[in-house]
Amino acid sequence: QVQLVESGGGMVQAGGSLRLSCAASGRTGDRYAMGWFRQAPGKEREFLARITWSGSSTYYADSVKGRFTISRDNAKNTVYLQMRSLKPEDTAVYYCAADQAYLATWRRGSEDYDYWGQGTQVTVSS
Repeated sequence: QVQLVESGGGMVQAGGSLRLSCAASGRTGDRYAMGWFRQAPGKEREFLARITWSGSSTYYADSVKGRFTISRDNAKNTVYLQMRSLKPEDTAVYYCAADQAYLATWRRGSEDYDYWGQGTQVTVSS
């Protein structure tokens, strides 16, 4: 079992930046690929980014490519999502998730991930 806790959300003006963190605890000795998702009110959960266990490969949704960067520090059991050039449409609850299939590459479905954090709210004002 892995517990995930997101932090770093908040309110920011359009064009601003935020960095989200996701701290893992529990069975952190196991290997996981990690992903970030978001869900806006009335919308389905949306895949944003994925990083392999080693951090050597990353994958992004088109909607955030070039603006968001996923990274991880396995020594700290933490995954990050650096968000730049934020837009009002980026407003959502942001979730990190862990995937036991750590060798798999392009996995973007919510059903592909085994553990989830509680989410952190990001609000971008115009």
